[in-house]
Order: sequence, then structure tokens, then C-alpha cells
Amino acid sequence: MIPSIRIPIWLQLSLATTAIIMIIVLAFSLGMLNRQRIQLYEQSVKIGKVSLNYFANNAPIPLLENNIVSLNNLLKEATSVEGILYAFILNNEGVIQAHSDLDNIGKTYVPILDKQNLIHENGITHFNYNLSSGENVLNMILPVEFGSKQLGEVHVGISMDFIEDVIYQETKNILRITSFVLLGGILVAVYLGIRFTEPISLLLKATGEITHGNYKHKVYLRRKDEFGNLAAAFNHMSDELWIKSLMKESFGKYVGSEILEMILKTPERNWLKGQKNEATILFADIRGFTAYSEQNNPEKVVGELNEYFEIATDIIQKHKGYVDKFIGDAVLAVFGVPVYYSDHEKKALLACMEMQQMFKKMGGARNRLLKLVGISVDAGLVVSGNIGSQAKMEYTVIGDTVNMASRMNSLANAGEVVISKAIFEKLGNMVETITLPPTSIKGKSEKVQVYKVIKFKESGKNPV
Repeated sequence: MIPSIRIPIWLQLSLATTAIIMIIVLAFSLGMLNRQRIQLYEQSVKIGKVSLNYFANNAPIPLLENNIVSLNNLLKEATSVEGILYAFILNNEGVIQAHSDLDNIGKTYVPILDKQNLIHENGITHFNYNLSSGENVLNMILPVEFGSKQLGEVHVGISMDFIEDVIYQETKNILRITSFVLLGGILVAVYLGIRFTEPISLLLKATGEITHGNYKHKVYLRRKDEFGNLAAAFNHMSDELWIKSLMKESFGKYVGSEILEMILKTPERNWLKGQKNEATILFADIRGFTAYSEQNNPEKVVGELNEYFEIATDIIQKHKGYVDKFIGDAVLAVFGVPVYYSDHEKKALLACMEMQQMFKKMGGARNRLLKLVGISVDAGLVVSGNIGSQAKMEYTVIGDTVNMASRMNSLANAGEVVISKAIFEKLGNMVETITLPPTSIKGKSEKVQVYKVIKFKESGKNPV
């Protein structure tokens, strides 16, 4: 397979910078040149109007007297004004009485036929036409009047090519400036590209280290910019990955943040030795799951079961517990170990009530399993620690309290929460309950008193 062509960042930045500069300069130059062209045109028209008015105001008497010398002295300096090509004065018979080119004096004026952009304003007529040489000219005309009588006309011709010459010179200046700007832009782009490439290369190398499991690899960039922030974020990510790798090795995915913090304090020490603690055990099981699984296709059952586990796990961890294990369709959760809370019973019961509320809300035609969950809770002494063989170890809890919570579960109907006497004695004043008939439990010589929880009294409704 032929590898795709990779363009270095510095080259990409150079090309992009060049393109952006060219577009900006081109747009700016076109706008500026067009504005300058308009200004020059307006200025030329203004100069032409001033010249026309001057000639027209001083020509009546010489025209009446047919004083050719005075008329030509009037036009003598006309072409010295930048842009003016010619000026001449006609009498009413169309004979040229005065002209900036003396050879044309006495000739009959031949009207221009190929007129372009003919405009009449304030008594002045002007239009564009091309000389035989190809030069574009703006011809401006103003009548010469004495009183109310017209004696003739004054014509002034202004070169429009003069404007284009000025624009051409400005264009060359802009191109020279643009060349320097482009060169500077390219040099800056190359510098920035190399400056960007270095941290990216370091991050690329670090990514390779992470890929191979070296989560302690760090990127050191002494930069107070986005790359410095990115390096810090990368280092934080590698720490998080290291944490997750420890979690996977020690406990799997079920451990909460508090247990993780305990591991990080002494990550190399095998601190999870067996110990006896007070804890609350939560046991959740789906009523009629075996029959349900036989009546539905495996994909549907697995999807619904995973959603049930997901909701249960999130709520248990939210209330500072952790999922000890999944046993088929059952969830075994622990509150109070390995991180001890004095109110572990309350946290467990809050989790139960919120779980049932969420199951009721989320359950239905889409996932019928959620409305079939019964939950039981007991509190007492448990033994916790790493249990297993050298090949496989797991952190778990064992003891009579665990067994009691599991066996009590058969007394919880779908959507119900039942608690043991130990829980009731601790939280009875906080919850509204229904006392169930004493029941025989396997492993107990006497019948056991169990209570069904209706709601918390603290808020008058189930906690959320």
C-alpha cells in the first residue's frame, strides 16, 4: 500500500499564510485602487469644471469683439494643468476661435459621434471618447454666454489614461510591498511551524509510550500557551490511565473513587488484607428473570440487563458504595468498607430508594426488567479483603450479614425495598415502613423480622 503524502506543518502554515496574505492584499488593493481611481476621476472632473468656468467667464467680451489674440492668451496655460490634453473655444458657427494647439485655430469643429457616458449637469455636458491614438478622453463642454445670449462653447479634454498611469504606478508599489509582506509572512510561518512541530513530536512520542503501557511517561514543555496546557492535560491523562490500570489489576471496574484514593496513597502495598468491619449490604435481584430470559431473544435480554446494571452501579457509587459483584441478574453492593462512613446504613437505603425510583421511571415496554427488581438491605459485621488464588484474586465481603441480605431478597416483590431489623432500628425514625410477618430464613433458628420501606419521612417523598 502506497503511503499518503504528508505535508509538514511548517509548509502547510507557509502555504496558508501566503494564501491568506494574498487574498487580504488583493482585496485591500482592489478596494484601494478602485477608490483612488474614483477620487482621481472626480478630481479630474473638478479641475475640468474649474477650467471651464474660468474660460467661460473670461471669453464673452473677446468673443463679441472677435479678439482671437485675447482668446488664445486665455487658453495659453491650459495644458500646463496635469491631465488636461486640450482646451478650445468655438463661436456659434462652430469655428474654433482659440485652441491650446494653435494649428487648429480657424478650423470648423467636427462634432464627436462616438460619445460614451454622456452626462448633463449644472449646464455642463461631458462624455468620454477615444482619440485615434487610442487614448481615452473626457470631453467637457460649457456654453459661453453674455447676458442671456449664447456666444459659443468652451471645450476641455482631460486624459483618462493619466488616471490609469497613476493606478499602474500604485499597483507596482503595492506589489513590491506585498512581496516583502509575503516573504516576512512565510518566514514567520516557517518559524511558527517548527515551533509547533517540536511539541507535537514530543506528544507523538509520548502517545507511543502510552500505547505500549508506559503510563508514567511525562511530557515536559516550559511553555505558557496551549501546548503547555496540552502537555499538562496529557500528563494528567497518563496519570488517570495509570490509576485505571491499577484499578483493573486490583479490583476491576467496580471500585469507587474513595477506594482508588486509598490505593494511590500506597499503590505498591498489598493493603487489602482481611479485616472485620461494620457494613451495610445491598442485594438487588430481578423477579422472574429465568422465565423472562427464556421467552426473549438473548440480545434483548443482555441489552436490558446491562442497562439495569448501569443504572444500579451509577446510583450505588453516587451514594459512596461500591458494586462487589454481579451474580447472574443480581447486584451485590457494599457500603462502609473499605471506606468507612458512620451513616453507611442511610447511604445504602438512599441508594435503594433512588434505584427503585429510577427503575420505575426508565422501565416500561422498552425495558420491562427494570420494574421487576426487588431490593433487600441488611447491616452488621462483615469480613472484607482480597480473596482467591494466585491466579485470580478479588476484593469482596463475606459473613452472615451478606447471607442475610441475599436470603431476605425473596421477600421483596418487584419494585419493593425490604430492610432487616438492624436497619430498621437505626433508621426507623427516618422512614415510613410496613412490618411484614416474621419469616423463617435459611441458616437462622428463629424467624426474622423484615420491614418493607414506603418512603423517607425527611422529605415526604422518595429521595432523588
